[in-house]
Amino acid sequence: MKLIALAEPHLVELMQWFPDQQSCAIWAGPDFRYPFTQETFREDMRLQLPTYSLISDDGELLGSGQYYLRVGRCHLARLAISPRHRGRALGAVLIRELCQRGCAELNVDHCSLFVLTSNTPAMRLYTRLGFKEALYPGEMPDIEGCIYMLWQEMGTF
Repeated sequence: MKLIALAEPHLVELMQWFPDQQSCAIWAGPDFRYPFTQETFREDMRLQLPTYSLISDDGELLGSGQYYLRVGRCHLARLAISPRHRGRALGAVLIRELCQRGCAELNVDHCSLFVLTSNTPAMRLYTRLGFKEALYPGEMPDIEGCIYMLWQEMGTF
């Protein structure tokens, strides 16, 4: 498998992974419009950010994620694994690849992300990978149950 820039067909498939308001909000936050159209999905994805697809050797979309510089760190966003492929450790692969690529591109050595504490599978994954809850260095987004997590052990990946 490999990480490649998000392609248009992957965007259309990604839209299908979020069949309701709740799954969309958990993935992208409360400001992502739902129901969405292809146009609003593209706009709310903020595709000007580095946006990647994790694909299998035969080209199947397995996951997707973004990163950008936020308060001096490679901040991961909109991380998702295909519903058909969950439970196969692909989230760890996606995060490792995004962290390595993002830290190198942004010339930083720390990664961060926001997560809802109610998103138990994501919380377990991030903790297992070495992310730890941390104080956000600024005004925390006003999202109930949202925490900021920081990873700063480059050698652990």
